[in-house]
Amino acid sequence: MARGKRLDRVEWMERTYGDTGDATSAAPSSGGFAGPVAFSAADREKQRAVRRMKTLATGLLLAVALVYVLAKWAQSAGLGSWAGYLAAAAEAGMVGALADWFAVTALFRRPLGLPIPHTAIIPTKKDQLGQSLGEFVGENFLAGDVVRQRLRAVGIGGRLGAWLAEPAHVDRVTAELATAVRGALTVLRDSDVQAVVGEAITRRADAQEIAPGLGTMLEKIVADGGHRRVVDLVCVRAHDWLELHSDSVMDAVTGGAPGWTPKFVDRKVGDRVYREVLRFVTEMRDMPDHPARGAVDRFLADFASDLQSDTDTRARVERLKSEVLGRGEVQDLIASAWSSVRAMIVAAAEDERSELRLRARAAILALGTRMASDGRLQRKVDGWLEDAAVYVVTTYRREITSLITETVAGWDAEHTSRKIEAHIGRDLQFIRINGTVVGALAGLLIYALTHGLGG
Repeated sequence: MARGKRLDRVEWMERTYGDTGDATSAAPSSGGFAGPVAFSAADREKQRAVRRMKTLATGLLLAVALVYVLAKWAQSAGLGSWAGYLAAAAEAGMVGALADWFAVTALFRRPLGLPIPHTAIIPTKKDQLGQSLGEFVGENFLAGDVVRQRLRAVGIGGRLGAWLAEPAHVDRVTAELATAVRGALTVLRDSDVQAVVGEAITRRADAQEIAPGLGTMLEKIVADGGHRRVVDLVCVRAHDWLELHSDSVMDAVTGGAPGWTPKFVDRKVGDRVYREVLRFVTEMRDMPDHPARGAVDRFLADFASDLQSDTDTRARVERLKSEVLGRGEVQDLIASAWSSVRAMIVAAAEDERSELRLRARAAILALGTRMASDGRLQRKVDGWLEDAAVYVVTTYRREITSLITETVAGWDAEHTSRKIEAHIGRDLQFIRINGTVVGALAGLLIYALTHGLGG
């Protein structure tokens, strides 16, 4: 019954895929995976080669069987003692051929369809073989010492340095990096990045008090006289503005006068105020030692000290900082900074003559040149790569080997057996041929020794 079910399954596969050697997929297994073992054109050619070798091995078995029959006939007919030797050799050759046929066939299917124990090893033990293969790879190929020794023998640092020392290779690397940067910036959504950047800047600003830092910076500026240029600029701008807008000053003064004062008095007062203000600003502009400048120096120095030590001043600065950061205009400015940076980077990446790409190319070329000649740097790079590779294989060894075991578990047993047989079956048929030849020679030798010692 089991053999009948098996034949029905094979017939179904042949009807579904034609010759099972032409199948491009297999039926799902109990593991829940669709069998991914596909037969390629090369696999089909190998399968045809296996059939030819099977025909040759079977033909050799039939040949020795025919020789055995003829030799026994010759022996019974008394045609000579040589017939006994030939019959013994042919008989042993048949035994060797049949034994090896059984051994080879038992790997892939049950010989003659009989439920003999320990046959059809690959179909019935597929999952165990996959597990063993995964363990073998993990223990012998993914061991930390093996990976480290192999990478050290390759000498990646020196090879990479020599490769990067070639300008043509550096151009290729730079172009690939530029393409990767453009792709990454294209995939990222501006709104997401802007939100992250804005939140990061705001959080960092909220977490750090800025008043002491501002006070220290202002104190240093005042001590070095750096603020005087700003005062000079303000005085010059104020003087120029007053000269250009004298009427505005006059109107402001006269407009604030009482209504009962005569107009000429208002104009007199306005003109006087304007001239005094202009004189004050002019003197402040032209006199480095003007008392007002000294007052500005003292004010800034006191303010710098309060920023560092006065609790109330520092608290007011923190409140002002929070209010400024919370304004929509500031958040929009922070968010728009990403758009500007992204556009700048994309433009630089697309332009082969941009400063960014030229600097990147020069840096990579310099690194490659140094790595090609600096043994210490080569060893350092090799060490980094070895450590990284060892970490990966030791940390993710189970995941890597599970890829093998789960993939094998997902293959269809019948189809997997046929594919494996297509790859190694030709060599296995040589075992049958060798068994026939060796068996015949062994039988001949045993027969000769037996008769020689008995005679």
